[in-house]
Amino acid sequence: MSFSKLELTEPILKAVNLCGYTAPTPVQEKAIPKALAGHDLIATAQTGTGKTAAFIIPALQRLSKPSALTKRSKGPRVLVLTPTRELASQVTDAVRTYGRFLRIRSGVILGGMPYFEQQRLLSQPVDLIVATPGRLIDHMERGRIDFSRLEVLILDEADRMLDMGFSDAVDTIAAATPASRQTLLFTATMDNAMIKLAQRLLKDPVRVEIASKKITVEAIEQRIHAADDMQHKNKMLNRLISDSAMTRAIIFSGTKKNADQLARELVSRGHAAAALHGDMPQSARNRTILNMRSGKIRLLVATDVAARGLDVNGITHVINYDLPKNAEDYVHRIGRTGRAGATGVAISFASSKEVDFLHQIERFIGQVIPQQVIPGLEPARPLRRADSTNRPGTASVKRWHRGSAGSRNGQNSSPKNSFASRNDNRRNGDSRFNREEKKFVKRDGGKFSDFRLSSRPAREGRWA
Repeated sequence: MSFSKLELTEPILKAVNLCGYTAPTPVQEKAIPKALAGHDLIATAQTGTGKTAAFIIPALQRLSKPSALTKRSKGPRVLVLTPTRELASQVTDAVRTYGRFLRIRSGVILGGMPYFEQQRLLSQPVDLIVATPGRLIDHMERGRIDFSRLEVLILDEADRMLDMGFSDAVDTIAAATPASRQTLLFTATMDNAMIKLAQRLLKDPVRVEIASKKITVEAIEQRIHAADDMQHKNKMLNRLISDSAMTRAIIFSGTKKNADQLARELVSRGHAAAALHGDMPQSARNRTILNMRSGKIRLLVATDVAARGLDVNGITHVINYDLPKNAEDYVHRIGRTGRAGATGVAISFASSKEVDFLHQIERFIGQVIPQQVIPGLEPARPLRRADSTNRPGTASVKRWHRGSAGSRNGQNSSPKNSFASRNDNRRNGDSRFNREEKKFVKRDGGKFSDFRLSSRPAREGRWA
């Protein structure tokens, strides 16, 4: 199928053609006709499948025609809710891209930006608004926004919104919109919480399900490196980023504090690196993303705030310095690479304390992630992957070779014994947490088992 068969207006079709797109992706092919027909819609699609265009194009098609409502109002006809500021920015870019030949007025309302500009936006007629729930609720409470002519409510990454605690906010926003609206819900997962949300907000929805998690990650080479402690992680990271094949990478950290610290240490060692997390002002976050896109930053150290909605072309590698505690976040993290038909590499460090998280991830993606070791940086304690025999595939250890990070590393190597058959070695010589360090780890969302050694070696020693 081509976009011309979707019966889009000429301005939208012209904008799509200028982007170089000739055929819609599976989620676009199935979702756009249903949305154009006026149905409420539940679309389950993973990141990188083209879902943003799947709801923006039908919204713009509706806006290309005059409103059927005779009541005069300054409020939007289309409202898009996103969980994060980065995702809101990405959706706003899509509106500008596909609506460049339409005479519509759109804007974005999100936290971290001055209220004055948003008040000015809402004081004039606007057709489409992209917003994060928290800031939108602020404006609603102050009576600055009118939803009386709203025709379409779109929830993007709805599962993430629930994960971030926006369930009540979404219900409040939906209750303020007309009951006659069309609702489009896009989500990566469909659990009981999502089903209940859909039952509350949608009327006889059509279901579209695209891209299983296996399909989502098949273009990405994945591998695990066993890590003894933070010092060991730093040494492995230093070796990996010295590879010239790693042209642009995102390094995911478990906490904002560690992201800042790791970025500073990378910069001190001469790398073009920067941090990205939720505590940064929006202007600083935007500047960091722009620098990443322009090539001024090679290594971006980020928390999960960047896992969804960060759209940067040419990410060759994703490194999970800390494994995510949620298996779905793993898929969204590694989905920053291997996009638009390209291949990518996803490298994860895993300690003995993170084995449970690793097992959850492997069950979720339906495969065992192969393990490799870097010569000279072999782990003192192997990972205990005792239940790997009950899951598809087998876990084996391969040797990592410098200069081959962009290829299928070590496939010709002789695999060692499965870790399922190895005995778990006792940990020796680990420092205990002191009370103050436990406090910091808990504050940052970590566990006592995180590798924050109370007697840290000198900086040079940790990266040797």
